[in-house]
Amino acid sequence: MKRIEAIIRPVKLDEVKDALNSLGIKGMTVSEVRGYGRQKGHAEIYRGMEYVVSFVPKVKIEIVLQDEQVEAVIDRICEIAATGKVGDGKIFVMPIEDVVRVRTGERGVEAV
Repeated sequence: MKRIEAIIRPVKLDEVKDALNSLGIKGMTVSEVRGYGRQKGHAEIYRGMEYVVSFVPKVKIEIVLQDEQVEAVIDRICEIAATGKVGDGKIFVMPIEDVVRVRTGERGVEAV
């Protein structure tokens, strides 16, 4: 099993969620996060004053899935979330040793 963390633009969340649902992904965790990468934030003007926003709002999607699904999910997220501009996001893939469903005690793939 693998865990995918995708950090994307907030405006792309609903499209990505719908695309993943169409691939059969049943569950995900979504968090509102802030950060910066190569773009180092950006400047905005508010009431005539310019100020720097150093932490840009993003959305982090976390999904645990079987190894066979990983490439299809990555391809789909990239296809939907890409705008071609700096700040589109990142996808991280990590191995998962075990999963336990708290309610039933099921382990492994059955718990996902």
